[in-house]
Amino acid sequence: MSRPPKPFVQEIDAAPDPSEAPPVPDNLPQGRAIQGLAALSQPGSSSLTRLAIWAFGALFTFTLSVAAWDFVTGLMARNPVLGWIALTLVMLALFAAVVLALREWAAFLRLRRLDSLRLRAEAARTGADLRQARHVVSALDGLYAGRADTAWGRARLAERREEVMDADALLSLAERELLATLDAEARAVIESAARQVAMVTALVPLALADVAVAGMANLRMIRRIAEIYGGRSGSLGSLRLLRRVFASLLAAGALALTDDMIGSVAGGGMLSKLSRRFGEGVVNGALTARVGVAAIELCRPMPFEALERPAVSSLISRALTGVFGKDTTG
Repeated sequence: MSRPPKPFVQEIDAAPDPSEAPPVPDNLPQGRAIQGLAALSQPGSSSLTRLAIWAFGALFTFTLSVAAWDFVTGLMARNPVLGWIALTLVMLALFAAVVLALREWAAFLRLRRLDSLRLRAEAARTGADLRQARHVVSALDGLYAGRADTAWGRARLAERREEVMDADALLSLAERELLATLDAEARAVIESAARQVAMVTALVPLALADVAVAGMANLRMIRRIAEIYGGRSGSLGSLRLLRRVFASLLAAGALALTDDMIGSVAGGGMLSKLSRRFGEGVVNGALTARVGVAAIELCRPMPFEALERPAVSSLISRALTGVFGKDTTG
């Protein structure tokens, strides 16, 4: 009679203590280009500074006007033909300045219209006000009337909007039908800007070149996002919107290399394979994506409720796929 087999016993070492894990290194890339751009974009809060800027601007404008007047009148006295040519050029310059000023003012009004729609949509959803929700949906439909990229969504919304008798459901329907395509376009713009900033930071070793490229790329990205959602901001409007975006990010503490950013960028041994310059490019691209998401939230005429808010990690992973290579260490 054979004996039964003895049980197999294996000693298991004690689980490692998390407190013994090595700390995160302090020399990880910090995205200095975007951090520097954020510092440059913040306006001074001193009223004396604003007064000085206004005074110097008024003095420069007054001096330029007097010099132009003296130039034209003096030229008229010496040679009437040349004087009339100079006067015509001055009038054309004034006309162009007035047109540009009106365009900038219209751009500010469009951005304020988006802000008003977003606030009204939030109030209608919070107060379950069906009447106000219908007004918001009608304003959204009028905002995107004539645009080919929203034609199909507006047609679907027109078929179903009268059947919905709940404010929350009506706003969610309008968000899905009108803003889903625009959100996809805005995500593509963010991915393109993040890719550009990351590649220039990684490949161009010139001092301040990454800050200049990041500034142009972020300004162009924010302006394009405003155009997608109906803002069509001008030059000054884009600068003001850039300041608002960085102000909101700095107020929320989001423009920093937090733990989730370290995990998404440095996780899987990516930065251990790349040089510090390449790691800095990846972080600058990720922070650019964060700026883009904040711009969407400021330019979007409705807050994210029915649709999912874009995630920075997914945006930067799609933007940098194939640029720095995929990690296969598992």
